[in-house]
Amino acid sequence: MTAAAALPGRKAQAARNDTLILDAARAVFLRDPSAPIAAVASEAGVGISALYRRYANKEAMLASLCAEGLDRYIAAAERSLASAADPWQGLVDFLTEIVDEDVHALTVRLAGTFTPTPELGALSQRAIALGSEVFRRAEEAGSLRPGLVFNDLAMVLEQATAIRVGDLERTVVLRRRYLALQLEAMRGRRPRGGPPPLPGPPPTDAELGERWIPPD
Repeated sequence: MTAAAALPGRKAQAARNDTLILDAARAVFLRDPSAPIAAVASEAGVGISALYRRYANKEAMLASLCAEGLDRYIAAAERSLASAADPWQGLVDFLTEIVDEDVHALTVRLAGTFTPTPELGALSQRAIALGSEVFRRAEEAGSLRPGLVFNDLAMVLEQATAIRVGDLERTVVLRRRYLALQLEAMRGRRPRGGPPPLPGPPPTDAELGERWIPPD
């Protein structure tokens, strides 16, 4: 049973609307951060008044989306740090989860589009502290090549989440493929037998060409 289903009547509907609106906002603003708030209502299939009951303006909605992205980043780091995996695998699992959930794409896409709140600043600091700890463990275990620093991870994530094709499942597969290449470049000590196979097939000519086709 979902949290929304466990709530009575109007509260359950309000919770469902909250989820619909945030999912729609994520989709709309990943496509175009300058889109109007009315585009979110249209994507969610709710009236504009439903949005304004929850968010005073577009900035408040963007801040909420960014907070959600930071919450997901924090949760992924906490899972990595709590797992029994070796430090290298913990770093791999952490980065893979961030890429799969499009967390970095969301926060980078929204950067500079609204004024951050003190609450977001606190979340950001916690995210940095936890992510740095995941990185530090792998570094201290000798799993990373010399010269890498924590801030390099931001660029690795940005490159992986820039990959986007029309099909969501293929996007995930392609992102994992190129994240695996990046991880091999980052790795210090390697297991015997050479690197593992890359996940998924490479992009097709059609997938590379579809970005040149204007939307309807």
